Amino acid sequence: MSDQSAGLGEAFIAKQRVRLEALQRELLGGEEGTIANERTFEEEHGEEAHEFEDEGQRLEQDIANQALRNTNDQRIADIQRALEKIAEGTYGYSDESGDPIPVERLEAVPEAILTVQEQAAREAQR
Repeated sequence: MSDQSAGLGEAFIAKQRVRLEALQRELLGGEEGTIANERTFEEEHGEEAHEFEDEGQRLEQDIANQALRNTNDQRIADIQRALEKIAEGTYGYSDESGDPIPVERLEAVPEAILTVQEQAAREAQR
């Protein structure tokens, strides 16, 4: 499998590692920010009378926030796996089939651990 990794080049892989680490920090920081914002809102408005409309909007926002958390959790797991694959020397190969992942895909989605077709099948199963 190291043929693909060698084909990607050490500079490309090093650049991807930096991108993956930055993306991971960004996602983790965003998650902490969302939780902090929710806590702050509750502290500021916890004593106020609740309107049904406000509660409905809050519930919808909670649903949206949870969907975002679920997506981010999967992305963080994929980022961590991609970083592991760099360390193993298997970055650029699908975890599922072992097929090479095109460089264009890796440039667009550095945390890609599956081919486009495999990723689509994964998402269809959810």
